[in-house]
Amino acid sequence: MRHWLGVVCRDHVRRGVDRGIAQLGHGKRAGLARLAAGDRLVYYSPRTSLRDGDPLQAFTALGVIADDEIWQADEGDFQPWRRRVGYLPGAVETPIRSLGLDFTAQPGWGVQLRRGLVPLGEDDFGRIHAAMRG
Repeated sequence: MRHWLGVVCRDHVRRGVDRGIAQLGHGKRAGLARLAAGDRLVYYSPRTSLRDGDPLQAFTALGVIADDEIWQADEGDFQPWRRRVGYLPGAVETPIRSLGLDFTAQPGWGVQLRRGLVPLGEDDFGRIHAAMRG
């Protein structure tokens, strides 16, 4: 079991939670292929929506990868890759700056987020999980 931090705007995270799916990197397959059944995924949302959203900088959802299947959805001219996720019900949106994380203590931590999916240490995941459970 590994822990991952996915970077996705809050609007897209909410859509994924409602559908019980994960989608990363604007629908690309590569990030999802790094995940395995049982891995933990926490979403960090820098903005409320993709293009014109307000700054948010908060953790917005947390879940467990349900299985090893990756499939391609068909939404007309958009065909993103997806995976099933069991999300923590009632997770509380948590500002990243409210937590003393090892990840954010490192210089240039924000640059890593541009990759869209980064490994997350077990201690940091535990702190985020505890905060999001309220």
